[in-house]
Amino acid sequence: MSGILVGVDGSHHSERALDWAMKEAALRHVPLTVLAVHQVLVGWTGHGTAGYPEDAGLVEQTKAAAQEQVDKVLAALGGPRPEAVTVRAVDGIPAEALLNAAADADLVVVGARGAGGFARLRVGSVADVVAHHAQCPVVIVPHDR
Repeated sequence: MSGILVGVDGSHHSERALDWAMKEAALRHVPLTVLAVHQVLVGWTGHGTAGYPEDAGLVEQTKAAAQEQVDKVLAALGGPRPEAVTVRAVDGIPAEALLNAAADADLVVVGARGAGGFARLRVGSVADVVAHHAQCPVVIVPHDR
């Protein structure tokens, strides 16, 4: 997947990242892939994940929520739009899923923080892991000022 990859989780931070990624994709005339991850449980040993049959329905709900977020940002976008926007949803561990999806990306974009974690952190755990391990350039869209 060439082009720009952006991770979303429904948070305000990911909405800012999505807006930035859409504008950048339009500017560079490259496709944009929006990835939402239904987080699964990590096994008690810390290795592997635990999946359940109900997760398939939750992945579809995650994709629908991401599509709503994309539609909202596209509706508010002034100026040029990306040539193509693809919304994907997977189950897994968010940072791991983003890194796997970014293997062939030209750029990966994440918000400084996501929906979970501690409000005082300047950079959340997913952004931190992606910034340290991605094989392509990474943009971390900062908080509102």
